[in-house]
Parts: sequence; C-alpha cells; structure tokens
Amino acid sequence: MTVKDIPKIVLHLHLDGSVDINDAYEWTKKDGMNYTKKELLRELQVDKNVKNLNDYLEKFNLPCKLLQTCRRLEITSYHLFKKLAKLNVIYAEVRFAPNKHLDNNLNLDDVVISVINGMNKANAEVGIMGGIILSLMRGDKKEDNLAVIDIASKYLGKGVVAVDLAGAEAIYPTRDYLDLFKYAKYKKIPFTIHAGEAAGIESIKDALATGTKRIGHGIRVIENKDIEKKLIDDSVLLEICVTSNYQTEAIKGPHPIEKLYRDGVKINISTDNDTVSNIDINKEYEKILDETNLEIDDLIKCNMDSIEYIFANKEVKNKLRDVYEKIRK
Repeated sequence: MTVKDIPKIVLHLHLDGSVDINDAYEWTKKDGMNYTKKELLRELQVDKNVKNLNDYLEKFNLPCKLLQTCRRLEITSYHLFKKLAKLNVIYAEVRFAPNKHLDNNLNLDDVVISVINGMNKANAEVGIMGGIILSLMRGDKKEDNLAVIDIASKYLGKGVVAVDLAGAEAIYPTRDYLDLFKYAKYKKIPFTIHAGEAAGIESIKDALATGTKRIGHGIRVIENKDIEKKLIDDSVLLEICVTSNYQTEAIKGPHPIEKLYRDGVKINISTDNDTVSNIDINKEYEKILDETNLEIDDLIKCNMDSIEYIFANKEVKNKLRDVYEKIRK
C-alpha cells in the first residue's frame, strides 16, 4: 500500500489558508490587483523569511481580503473538499473564522451558509464526508467571539460541527479565553483549541482545563512529561501538522511526532494550511515516512484512532470504521 492508497481523515485544516491558487489569481484580477502568478504565490505562501507564527499568519491577509462574497466562500469550500477527495481524504473538518469575512456587508449567516453549501456540493458529487468548525479569534472582542458561538449553535448539526480558538497564541494567552469555552459547553457545542504551538506548556495546561478532547498542534507537550501523561490519561487527541510546525519554528529540531506516537499520544495528521504551507496531505504523509521510522501501518492507525474524536455522529463514525476494517483485512 502507498500513501495515495490510505483513506485519510483530516481534522485540522483552515479554509482561508487553503484557497485555490487559480481562484485567487482570477479574483485578484477582478479586484484590480495586478499580481503575476509568481507575485501571488509570494503573497499566499510562506518563504524563508517566516520565523514564527505571527509571520506565518500574515499570509492570511490576502485570502481574507478576497473571501468577502458568498460566491467566493462557497467556491473555496467546494474546491477544497473536492481536492481533498482526490487525495483519498474520506472525512475532513475544515475550519475558518467567520468574523474575518464581514467586510462586504455580509452577516454571519451569509458567511456560514456559503461555506456549508460548498462542502455539501462536494459531498453530493464525490461523497466526501465532513463538517465545518467555526474559529474564535484571539485578539477579537469578546462579544464578537460570543456571536460566533451563537451562530455555531444555530447551524450545529446542519454543517457546523464545533468551534475552535485560533490566532496569535503567544500574544493572546489561552487562559484569557476560557470563559468562551464555558459558554460553548453551555450551548452544548463541541470544541478544539489551538495550544502548545507558539506558546509553551502553560497554553496546553489551560486548554486541558477546559476539558477539551482535542488540541490543535500541542507539540510543546514534549517538554513536560507530567502534562504528556495527563494528555494520555485523559485521552486527548493532538491535531499535528508537521510542515507548518517547521515553518512557524514551533519545532526547530527533529519533529516529536514519532516520540509522541510511541508514547501513546493519540494523533491525527493534518496539514494546517495547504496553500500557505505549500503542502497537501499526501506530501505530508510522505514527509513523515521519510523523516521518521513510522510506517504505513502507523499512519493508518493514526486515522483509525482519529475516528473516536471526530465531531460527528455514530453513523458517520461507523461508516469510517468500516472503511478501515476493509483495508486491514
């Protein structure tokens, strides 16, 4: 079996960080921005000048500027899910911050419905299953983040599956946003939290204090055995994105994915941002196989372990289990 043959579950992927290059080129022309393709790639993709997460996040400026219409949001969602299906992704949760797309007189309903429609169209055409995660943003006003939780509640079970906390982790500590997750719990909305990427072990401790069962990145847990043990004992899944961890310099030496896996940490392998990081899930798998002693069977196990943690019902989870049972026979 090759990487291409593995049915994949992707749980950490940002919509605006994965905009199709050809779509972006067309839209910049329509909006009067005269980028060449080469110039556009420099705007959308990281390069050697990116030294940390804050530099990395600057690559979202142009995509957010472009994604200010219902049509473009729907197309971006549709093209992303279709691309994932071609890479043999059978289930994906795609996240984005709806408050970043309100500059052209759209409201939160417009934005969220558009992204759901794109996903549903891809599902109807190629069968890929998935859901949309709405990201709360570090640095945003509390009332704006609360509004995202409310809109998540409105569309929960109708395409939206959870909320998330994203943004400049080192500048805006996780502990400052714990009240948001109390409110999400009150509204019975599942959640995941970016932590332990740009910020260290305290960020992970704060995330665990919410009772979350998923953490975006979380790789800095390798620095503290006690917290790693708690992660394992509490059965918390890490959504690990190797390439972007190198690019943000969250990791400066060998990536700890193999050690975490061998220690018993539950892991989902994702890509974070396909366009920003110039990666896709098959390339990410190949990179892991090249740089570690993990094998195809280990990558399959990561996918099988991920099923319990997806924000979906038992019917979807059972469908996914059936897929892996067939390839394990």
